[in-house]
Amino acid sequence: MLIFRMSSDSQGKVEKHFKVKEFACKDGSDLVLIDEKLASLLEDIREHFEKPVHINSAFRTESWNDAVGGRRYSKHLAGEAADIWVKDVKPHDVALYADSVLGEKGGIICYTNFVHVDVRKSCYRKGV
Repeated sequence: MLIFRMSSDSQGKVEKHFKVKEFACKDGSDLVLIDEKLASLLEDIREHFEKPVHINSAFRTESWNDAVGGRRYSKHLAGEAADIWVKDVKPHDVALYADSVLGEKGGIICYTNFVHVDVRKSCYRKGV
């Protein structure tokens, strides 16, 4: 688990194509938690499609997770999940590729205009 502070680390790189600020909670909190496996998964997706991966939501504080209707034990709370989209790539195609990378682990939920990916130890798929 990587632990960052927006006040000092926002421009720091987590992976080749991702900065800490992209994983930050939308409530403006200073703390940012990022699981290394999640960052690596997003980098894999970025390199596969050769296009930027846009993060709608990654790390969430408990209060922000409640405000957006997140699940009580959401992987976002631990920095283990991200809701993403890739321009001009169908969410289902992103989900299928994430599935090929995650194998028998991790979570993937394919929505109409984005994909939830997480790095849980068990396997969960919806809409893939």
